[in-house]
Amino acid sequence: MHSNHRRKRKKLKADINVVPYIDVMLVLLIIFMVTAPLLNLGVDIELPESEVAKTLNVQKDPFVVSIDAQGKLYLTIPNAPREEIDEAGLLNKFSAFAKQNPKLTVYVAGDGQVQYSKVYDAMALLQRAGVPKVGLMGQPPQEPKR
Repeated sequence: MHSNHRRKRKKLKADINVVPYIDVMLVLLIIFMVTAPLLNLGVDIELPESEVAKTLNVQKDPFVVSIDAQGKLYLTIPNAPREEIDEAGLLNKFSAFAKQNPKLTVYVAGDGQVQYSKVYDAMALLQRAGVPKVGLMGQPPQEPKR
């Protein structure tokens, strides 16, 4: 009987074994690291061909709203001649352009002699039409001739 009492009882461990959780976390981390770059890749598809549909050419030429020294507005659209336009026409055209192309960028080219308020009004008009990016055009300084 003494021998039974002398045996030490094993102490219970109250610690949580976190090694399996760390292993699972590392496996998930590796899976996410491998799959994250693949989410941005596109899928190769072969588009149908049609002779009737018109092709759209993406031009790098910007849309330009010009203001001359008298304060008249002109619109230059890529692959089209420059045309004189009024404020209402400008608002209507660029409202339609902005709906078709949400990344539309328009440049405002104001004559050096025109009042700043005319340039500012043109920029505000373009922003009211929903154009997300409106920039000002300038010209680099001329080098003096020797």
